[in-house]
Amino acid sequence: MNKKTNIAEIARLAGVSTATVSYVINDVGKVSEKTKIRIREIMAELDYIPSINARSLSNGQTKLIGVTLPLIAPSDTTGTLLETNPFFSEYLGEIHKVISSYGYDILLSGIQVKGKYKNWIKSRGLDGIILLGSYPPDIYEEVKTLNIPTVLTDVYESYANDFHSVNTDDAEGAYLATKHLINLGHKKIGFVGGSIKESPIHNNRYLGYGKAMLEANLKINNDCIFETLTTFEGGLSLASRLMREKTELTALFVDADIVALGMMKACQDAGRKIPDELSIVGFDDIQAASFTSPGLTTIRQFISKKGEIAANLIMKDILANTRTTESKVVKSRLIVRGSTKPLNE
Repeated sequence: MNKKTNIAEIARLAGVSTATVSYVINDVGKVSEKTKIRIREIMAELDYIPSINARSLSNGQTKLIGVTLPLIAPSDTTGTLLETNPFFSEYLGEIHKVISSYGYDILLSGIQVKGKYKNWIKSRGLDGIILLGSYPPDIYEEVKTLNIPTVLTDVYESYANDFHSVNTDDAEGAYLATKHLINLGHKKIGFVGGSIKESPIHNNRYLGYGKAMLEANLKINNDCIFETLTTFEGGLSLASRLMREKTELTALFVDADIVALGMMKACQDAGRKIPDELSIVGFDDIQAASFTSPGLTTIRQFISKKGEIAANLIMKDILANTRTTESKVVKSRLIVRGSTKPLNE
């Protein structure tokens, strides 16, 4: 393409005004079909690609959706989250699939410093934002002042009512996982999760586990509740500790697949057979859950479906220029693979 090619040059060759060329570029219905075809032919001949920045100045849209991931540990970055937990890539992949069909793109970020999120959104002119996970309340207050389409995913606090929200029925999923182990005859069942006090997600999954245990008249002792980082390494470390302590547990409900896979790896490396010596159920059903040997019994929370719903909700508001609020709950399902078996079979 000739570096000097611009709207003025196209207008001259087409014998129209620069405004007419701009209307065609921005798909404004003020130009005859014959003129549109002529202008587009000239643009193709000159290999002219309209500047996204110029179009955003013209129509007030950048066609960018901000997606924010939770940075929990000090060392977390959006890159490390994508590298260490396939959950995030599955979720983001479906969001991008939906919004790209409308000609939109994703701008990915994490929140590390309070007070800067609003500035990040404004400086990039984002048309909407999707937040995954829980953040400090002042973040949501900042977002409200911007009055742009917003979708929250996996947020259970009351302020989620001010936005679109997409959640999994975490308590029900955890209940199904624990009930599966109970039905297999296990009585000494442990719970493994992130911070129960600080994370509503982990708390809800703990409550589902507790409900199933109490219904079966099984005791829940402090020595069968374990917290660790929601990473593969967190699972490795915890499993190594449990083997040193020689726990009497025969089964574990682990509330994240990536942790469960780390625990399975540590156990197998130490010569402990899964599920002969320990049955394990995870939660998420990331793709890797079916790649292991044995495969991981888990709760499928339809990660891609959550991303699809979030993307469709935000695009609906953007295209209609509305600000609505809908709450969507995605039901989970027990997927039985080889990591669980009846006790003493």
